[in-house]
Amino acid sequence: MNIAFIGLGNMGGPMARNLVKAGHAVTVFDLNQEAVASLVSEGARTAGTPAEAAREASFVLTMLPAAAHVEAVLTGPQGVLTGVPKGVPIVDCSTIDPATARRLAEKAAAHGNPFADAPVSGGTGGAAAGTLTFMVGADEALFKQAQTVLQAMGKNIVHCGGVGTGQVAKICNNLLLAISMIGVSEAMSLGASLGIDPQVLAGIINTSSGRCWSADTYNPYPGIIETAPASRGYTGGFGVDLMLKDLGLATDAAKGVKHPLMLGALAQQLYQMWSQQGQGKLDFSSIIQLYEPPQ
Repeated sequence: MNIAFIGLGNMGGPMARNLVKAGHAVTVFDLNQEAVASLVSEGARTAGTPAEAAREASFVLTMLPAAAHVEAVLTGPQGVLTGVPKGVPIVDCSTIDPATARRLAEKAAAHGNPFADAPVSGGTGGAAAGTLTFMVGADEALFKQAQTVLQAMGKNIVHCGGVGTGQVAKICNNLLLAISMIGVSEAMSLGASLGIDPQVLAGIINTSSGRCWSADTYNPYPGIIETAPASRGYTGGFGVDLMLKDLGLATDAAKGVKHPLMLGALAQQLYQMWSQQGQGKLDFSSIIQLYEPPQ
């Protein structure tokens, strides 16, 4: 299949790489020419604009930092909708607000293109391993069509409902992820301060009622999990500013339906404080350093 893939960041790059490995003809676009060159060296083709990338595509995927980027890539002067043939599906894997996803679906439909939102969970490790979970908001026909492509990048492809529901699932998941990461950070930091070996404490948590993904897969304490960002200086993961963005999406959506988010609001303030201290590029698990930094 001819696939246009736009957005080669920490998540998009490995995702596009897995499409190449699966045998698809992948044309990539990103402003980061180093990221583009890396994919081209592995068999992808390059394009000068999103429109050019989409011109001969039979499927378009986008993976971008925020709603403004998705809107610009799809609807800008050199955007996807100025080049993509009618009828070609467009699937956005970014995490944006449900309202924007639905508005972009309307614009794509007016051009003659079906649109789905399919944000992901699983982190950079899942992106590299091809084990991501995709939360897909689409009609049944497009979902079935998208599955054949998404399965090259993920293990769990879930149909959440109509357009926008993928984003609802993602912002609720990341709301919980932020809260749980702060909880694990607090517990691990307290345990270390009270004198227990952090490895022992982590082992107990991970076989007891406190077990969660933030503890057993992505533990924020350095040295607990070799593959976690905490063991490489909190680099190369899911950035603090990206988590802060997702918490903003959750709290804004909650305001729209007058739903209380007490812990979510607190998590947002803690990540905002950490970002304001200049740590926005670090992995979100670095929030543990708001407590006494581990030694």
